Amino acid sequence: MLVKSCFFCLPTVTVFLSTLTPKFYFALTVTSSFISGLIFVFEWWHFRKYGTSFIEQVSVSHLRPLIGGVENSPPAPAAFSAGENEANRQNMPECKMWRNPLNLFRGAEYSRYMWVTGKEPLTYYDMNLSAQDHQNFFTCDTDALRPSDTVMQKAWRERNPQARIKAAYQALELNNDCATAYVLLAEEEATTIVDAERYFKQALKAGEMIYRKSQNCHSQSPQHEAQLRRDTNVLVYVKRRLAMCARKLGRIRESVKMMRDLMKEFPLLSMLNIHENLLEALLELQAYADVQAVLAKYDDISLPKSAAICYTAALLKARAVSERFSPETAFKRGLSTAEINAVEAIHRAVEFNPHVPKYLLEMKSLVLPPEHILKRGDSEAVAYAFFHLQHWKRIEGALHLLHCTWEGTFRMIPYPLEKGHLFYPYPSCTETADRELLPTFHEVSVYPQKELPFFIHFTAGLCSFSAMLALLTHQFPELMVVFAKAVDCFCFLLL
Repeated sequence: MLVKSCFFCLPTVTVFLSTLTPKFYFALTVTSSFISGLIFVFEWWHFRKYGTSFIEQVSVSHLRPLIGGVENSPPAPAAFSAGENEANRQNMPECKMWRNPLNLFRGAEYSRYMWVTGKEPLTYYDMNLSAQDHQNFFTCDTDALRPSDTVMQKAWRERNPQARIKAAYQALELNNDCATAYVLLAEEEATTIVDAERYFKQALKAGEMIYRKSQNCHSQSPQHEAQLRRDTNVLVYVKRRLAMCARKLGRIRESVKMMRDLMKEFPLLSMLNIHENLLEALLELQAYADVQAVLAKYDDISLPKSAAICYTAALLKARAVSERFSPETAFKRGLSTAEINAVEAIHRAVEFNPHVPKYLLEMKSLVLPPEHILKRGDSEAVAYAFFHLQHWKRIEGALHLLHCTWEGTFRMIPYPLEKGHLFYPYPSCTETADRELLPTFHEVSVYPQKELPFFIHFTAGLCSFSAMLALLTHQFPELMVVFAKAVDCFCFLLL
């Protein structure tokens, strides 16, 4: 019956196809090419911005549940020994946000950039993380007992910068020795580093007085211990920022002394990474022996690594050979021991953070570093290169050696998401986190490079094929009409 009905419908279809003109086929192919081209452009834009295919994302998120597709739930984890648990813990990708040790001043640097360029250098996500840091560092449970600290507790939660500054002045009216109020004014109201330093000196005077009082009564109750921790945080923060002000104003030796004194006074606060500020200042002084001494203490297997540690170690080893290094000569006679050590140090640094070389070699443009970074991510690379590019340029041949050797790292780690060489596998979450930390006008560096999704290839092919058909239809209308009718009849017979 089905064959018989198709036989009777065939004349009708033939009559319908015979009425179609070349203009219809030309319009059809042009429209198809245009629509597929729009889809291709949108797919490409979505992939560059979000790293995924829009069609694939919609299919997985919305269409799969409608057609009954379910994802397999992961099996329950088996019991592991202590050694296996430690190995698995080390293999887990870490996407913890860290405070940028060299973060800029909002009023004196970030705001000035925005006034000049009209671009917002900080993302809302980054500023929200800073607000959480400020609440953790500068508030405690006993703030309700002091009106000025109560005002400041609310000020750190404010989203509007002007409202925060106004609250800081209100706190100073209640208590002229409110250290955290001076801190906020130094960070956000001061439009120059000189003004910021003046506010921080006032904060230091008030903070030291409050810290001594807290030391005398910290053992009386848990509340007093919490207050001592808060006052310690304030004092350390103020001294560190004063050292950074001195560094920015060219008083580098004074800055180094302040950082060394701070690290001796509070040795347990190594998680604040003050040694990274010290490394950068020592590099500016070209005190390479002192830099090596700091690295010997902090480039330890038990301590978390950073781009500053790994790339500074590579820079010092490159310094010993870079001036006389020549790829042609090295190829003929082989690498010396010192050159092998330098190349291995570069490979180690690149494996830890593969995004840095493109910024040091100026293959990618820099932006202002964010207030928070993701270790091994593009945000850390931007922050490192922003402050350390000048130190690499100062050492003759260092960037040339980096240019000749850095890409060799990837031959040792062909599958970086699965297995590393000297470090644990590269975390797969860095791209998403870096897009939250870095401004939208910055093109986020992605590692490893993703292959183009299937639908981009598909829409590009469809657009090209439709455009070719449109061109052929325009050039050979009669022939293409005959071809189209033959194809239509053939398809109808198959159905």
